[in-house]
Amino acid sequence: MKKIALLLPCYNEELTIGKVIADFRRVLPEAEVFVYDNNSTDKSAEIAAAAGAKVVPVPMQGKGNVVRSMFRDIEADCYLMVDSDDTYPAEVAPEIIKPVLEGSADMVCGDRLSTTYFDINKRKFHNFGNSLVCFMIKALFNHKVSDVMTGYRAFSRRFVKNFPVMHGGFELETEMTIFALERHLHIVEMPIEYRDRPEGSESKLNTYKDGIRVIFTILRSLREYRPMFFFGILAILFFVLAVGFFVPVFIDFVNTGKVPRFPTLICSVCSGMAGVIMITCGLILNSIKQHFAILMELNLRKK
Repeated sequence: MKKIALLLPCYNEELTIGKVIADFRRVLPEAEVFVYDNNSTDKSAEIAAAAGAKVVPVPMQGKGNVVRSMFRDIEADCYLMVDSDDTYPAEVAPEIIKPVLEGSADMVCGDRLSTTYFDINKRKFHNFGNSLVCFMIKALFNHKVSDVMTGYRAFSRRFVKNFPVMHGGFELETEMTIFALERHLHIVEMPIEYRDRPEGSESKLNTYKDGIRVIFTILRSLREYRPMFFFGILAILFFVLAVGFFVPVFIDFVNTGKVPRFPTLICSVCSGMAGVIMITCGLILNSIKQHFAILMELNLRKK
């Protein structure tokens, strides 16, 4: 029988953690429940332990740090990760993990945005942020993902043991999605009903600070996974700048036979050289990226 691990990252969720554990135990009685507590100042850890979960403290603050510890420590065939805020329905858990158990998916994502999220969620900037992130993934990586930021996911062992958690905060979901897309791992999206947090429970996501971090994570991932595209765009910008500086100098030279704007000419030459450097960086990093992509592909075949 395949081992299923239920992963519950937790930070000050005493109002909901007990119910979440009970709900998922009811539909997945065979799953082992792990609650990784991230310095909660309320009774979350005590409630989780009383509900029968294995509670592990994580001193480094941030969801990414919690999940890094989970992925390092826990051995299973299927991993189901759910936020501890009781916003995701436990009833669909068997359907979420089914593709992973059957070997037809490496990551299954519970898609909130295609169902009730925009109607239920009252934080308009969160709604805008989710839409913006999905648009950026589609535009920059040429992949359509319905819900990049969902906290309801199932993973195969192959995904968990090969995914490098590089950031400590809420950039985690974006990292996971881009990694799976770029490594050609099979992603399945499943529409789920979203419900708002119960009264008195507050989101730990900072709309502006964490939103900016997510956008920078996408741009960093673009540099790392598609360096030729990233540095090619920068090269084009520098070349356009070089032409913009050079044209008036060239016109003056044609008309007078002199170059009266040496500083402008120098700026043009420097901008052109910067463009060449960007192209060179892109070519070198693209070769390195291809090398590591081959190594990763070979490593994935072993799992």
